[in-house]
Amino acid sequence: MRVLTWPIAGAIDPEAVFETLWGDAPAAFWLDTGAAGGGPAAGVSYLGAASWSITAEEIREAGHDVFSWLRAERARWDVDTSDAPEGFSLGLVGWLGYEMYADTLGLAAPHPRRYPEALFMRVDRALAIDHGTGEARLLARGSEWSGELAEWRDGVLAAIDRVRAEAGAGRAFLPTPARDDAPMRWRYSDADYEARIRACQQAIADGDAYVLCLTTEVAVDGDFAPWDVYRRLRRGSPSHHGAYLRADGVALLSASPEQFLLVTPDGLAATKPIKGTRPRGATPEADAALIEELATSEKERAENVMIVDLMRNDLSRVCEVGSVEVSKLLDVETYPHVHQLVSTVRGRVRDGLDAVDVIRSCFPAGSMTGAPKRSAVSILTRLEARSRGVYSGAFGYLGYDGRVDLAMTIRSIVIDETGATIGTGGGITALSVPSEEVEETRLKAAALLRALGV
Repeated sequence: MRVLTWPIAGAIDPEAVFETLWGDAPAAFWLDTGAAGGGPAAGVSYLGAASWSITAEEIREAGHDVFSWLRAERARWDVDTSDAPEGFSLGLVGWLGYEMYADTLGLAAPHPRRYPEALFMRVDRALAIDHGTGEARLLARGSEWSGELAEWRDGVLAAIDRVRAEAGAGRAFLPTPARDDAPMRWRYSDADYEARIRACQQAIADGDAYVLCLTTEVAVDGDFAPWDVYRRLRRGSPSHHGAYLRADGVALLSASPEQFLLVTPDGLAATKPIKGTRPRGATPEADAALIEELATSEKERAENVMIVDLMRNDLSRVCEVGSVEVSKLLDVETYPHVHQLVSTVRGRVRDGLDAVDVIRSCFPAGSMTGAPKRSAVSILTRLEARSRGVYSGAFGYLGYDGRVDLAMTIRSIVIDETGATIGTGGGITALSVPSEEVEETRLKAAALLRALGV
């Protein structure tokens, strides 16, 4: 088996094609990947339907743990990817929920779960659209373009032609009108959240942690159409690691700005923790002032450096001695709604270890726990008194060529049959001002709530 490619000439409307071909598929995906700060317009979109999906709960019922299953699944792969361009070369697409820390850290995760702890889809066919070059191609796992694979290819090409013709005739693929009647419930009141912030600061003063990533959640009841919501989110909050993943009755919609892990086929591993946020300014002058404020903030810089140190430690357990380095420290990256303080840590994976070992060593990401990680997770599990679910975990792909690209599950909406949830939070240090931390949770949730129409 190998990854086959088929070039497609002409411009493609990815939203229209996705809706036409895979809008009703029981398991479907859309992944945006690209350069940081560039948004989807500068990267590549991968979209399609999955041949099957499996959850962490189903994996455990079969007598396996999730990471052992991932390792065994990847060991069975024997796919020639030499003809596939760099990027996603088919494989597994899915997510790891935050409570997977029970497997990686050996700590209790006692709170009930609303969503699958992890979910993976097998993807053997996809449409790839490079927005930078305008090129598009089909990807498929097989031996040659014949039989059923040729029928699938021809069906996709015919659908693309139909979409082009309908667009020329005035057909519009636009989001449905936003709704404004859905009830919204924050998990904690402002006073309760501030009390938890002060409890975090007391734990820091007691020496139990250096920084703690405290989170909350807003729930919105109602019957939402995940695909329409995602289109609004993607247009309003373009991101280099956006995603729409739908399977098992749950949809994850993300405009994540944070890359959790990249592992290349030749064994390089990198993580890009984000700590430090400011809103965009109303004028260029105000925007520049906010960038300067973020870049020089003692609190934000300290928080970022502490997480960088934690991620250096996580990578050092699975990378060659002396190979782990901080290639970028405290860079400001700008997005449609916020400025973020971002660093990059990388290393070379040791011989005998693979991408699954890297994921297990680094999960959950320090930017969503705090430091030291085990102590932080224990403190936050007690203070938050709830399951974070999909939020704070990671999503992305594990490719047939060995490449792994996972993003942090932040700036995300999770939708099921009863409604939607949005996780939000921020890093708490001894210098945090509780009222400002509450405002940061609102800032991070605002664009997501607008996508829901709330």
